[in-house]
Amino acid sequence: MKSILEGREALRAELGKVAEVAGYLWQKGWAERNGGNITVNITHLVDEGMREMPPLGEPLPIGTVLPRLRGLYFYCKGTGKRMRDLARDPMCAGSIIRICDDCASYEIIADSPIKPTSELASHLSLQDYLIGSGSSYKATLHTHPIELVAMSHNPSFLDSKVLTRTLWSMIPETLAFAPLGIGVVPYNMPGSVELADATTALIKEYDVVLWEKHGTLAVGEDIIEAFDSTDVLNKAACIYMTGCNMGFIPEGMTDKAMEDIRKAFSLPDKREK
Repeated sequence: MKSILEGREALRAELGKVAEVAGYLWQKGWAERNGGNITVNITHLVDEGMREMPPLGEPLPIGTVLPRLRGLYFYCKGTGKRMRDLARDPMCAGSIIRICDDCASYEIIADSPIKPTSELASHLSLQDYLIGSGSSYKATLHTHPIELVAMSHNPSFLDSKVLTRTLWSMIPETLAFAPLGIGVVPYNMPGSVELADATTALIKEYDVVLWEKHGTLAVGEDIIEAFDSTDVLNKAACIYMTGCNMGFIPEGMTDKAMEDIRKAFSLPDKREK
């Protein structure tokens, strides 16, 4: 069967980024078995031939109604599929879907009838919000960064402002490259509408959200950007935990040091107070 990527180099390049990130997630140990999900809005890459493709089965429910997504196209990692397989071939571990006119269901158009992630409602709800807010972000990434998840087991870090300041203070690059910090969502059932709603509420302020005792959800203009934001924050968590393992609580940078970084990089003064 001919792949949808044949003759569509821009689409192939975009999914090449997805494959690249999937490889990083596996190498870092953030994607055990079939852990983690990726969803990318590819509507801007869709040509007339793709629009005319018949579905590979009956419409399937999203689990919620998303009015801004009517007729849009997304690449989604498949449910039960492994990131290490996606890294080799994104179309063998994922599919391209089209949102139906009812805005409550979708149909798979390529390459195989691989059902998307069980957390599709969370991912598409975010996409719906991003479009409504006029954002240029097109990618959502859910993964399991070990050190950030570990920190979410400490009740002290379930406060978004406390966790954000702690991570910012570990190394200058965290504030410079993750200036919005990290939001924290209390534990909810994975894949639930409640989790999707809580995440969407925090994405209005943060590019990365930590799901308590579960993982992170990040957004970006492409999947590389969403990965980079997560990676920067988890590096700070690694530094914090390394200090703890050495027998001390890292003191972190001073407020003055962080203010100097904020001024040097012209960063917004929004989060630390």
